[in-house]
Amino acid sequence: MGPPAGTRGFVIRADGAARGNPGPASAGAVLLDLARPDAHHPSAAPDASISEFLGVRTNNVAEYTALVRALALAAELGAREVELLLDSQLIVEQLHGRYRVRDAKLQPLWAEARRLLGGFERWAAVHVRRAENHAADALANEAIDRVAAGGPAVVVRRPGG
Repeated sequence: MGPPAGTRGFVIRADGAARGNPGPASAGAVLLDLARPDAHHPSAAPDASISEFLGVRTNNVAEYTALVRALALAAELGAREVELLLDSQLIVEQLHGRYRVRDAKLQPLWAEARRLLGGFERWAAVHVRRAENHAADALANEAIDRVAAGGPAVVVRRPGG
């Protein structure tokens, strides 16, 4: 499935959740078409989303996994550019190369994120307040609750779906 007509890219809000550190963890992400006038609004309805249970992980692993899943979905949908709005300053700084990735568990996730970012013509990563990332956070927590209730581990919504 290709991108929605006219989509050049997405605003991505991604977040991870871990109940305990490590503990039951999940990833959540929302993708909003960059062409939308409300694409940068924290409460805008997503064009695509991810809600995925990850098993027992640390919070930082969940955060990075959410980012990697969102970037892969954006690439699958044909995006040429992405704007990342993340509430993890650590990830933003590591993506820009200002902080080193010292945690061995994060190194492969960071490498995959950088590989995926290299496939876009343009990308930006900006740190935002947690309150601005509530939609992605809600999807992450929904995944933990959904699996605890016997539901599916992964729910991905694509444009038009």
